[in-house]
Amino acid sequence: MNPLTSLLPTGPVAKIRTLKTLIWLGASLPLLRLLILGMTDDLGANPVEFVERSTGTWGLVFLLLSLGITPLRQWTQQAWLIAVRRLLGLWMFAYACLHVLTYLWLDYSFDWPDIVKDIIKHPYVLVGASAFLLTLPLAATSNQRAIRALKQRWKSLHKLVYFIGVLVLLHYWWLVKKDVTEPVIYSMVFAGLMIARWKLHVNQAKR
Repeated sequence: MNPLTSLLPTGPVAKIRTLKTLIWLGASLPLLRLLILGMTDDLGANPVEFVERSTGTWGLVFLLLSLGITPLRQWTQQAWLIAVRRLLGLWMFAYACLHVLTYLWLDYSFDWPDIVKDIIKHPYVLVGASAFLLTLPLAATSNQRAIRALKQRWKSLHKLVYFIGVLVLLHYWWLVKKDVTEPVIYSMVFAGLMIARWKLHVNQAKR
């Protein structure tokens, strides 16, 4: 037996624990990077914008990763993968909170009249705020107690994640002024995931 192979987790519980650990480590690295860049005064000419862009982008990344779990689970026939979807969703919410907090605190110092003016002046802020507000009930009900209490309504509620994805991408497209490479890439990934999930739904309906 290969000694390296023997070190790999084998059972579902061990695999879940290992993957969750890797997700925690991977999700923490962007925060560590921001902390180091902040301490070394290396956040660029506009530090607040840098932090806003970084946290917003990582929030989108974790949103896409969470949406990718269901197709990946079906294709690989690894049912245990569903156990990490909640963690990915919570990391999406964490980065979304940091993104919004950076805007409210570092960008506008909680000056609500100015914030309202900015929302009126820049519709992409309103779109982003709407997306964030829609994540609140999803985060609040991401637990077994809520699943048991809401039953079928839980699935209906959590379908909001698709609309949130559309709003986040619209927010991103509206925000970017010149180089649209990243919005194009993320939009293509989102579209691909939606097509994959739709095909899975159609195949399941035929059975």
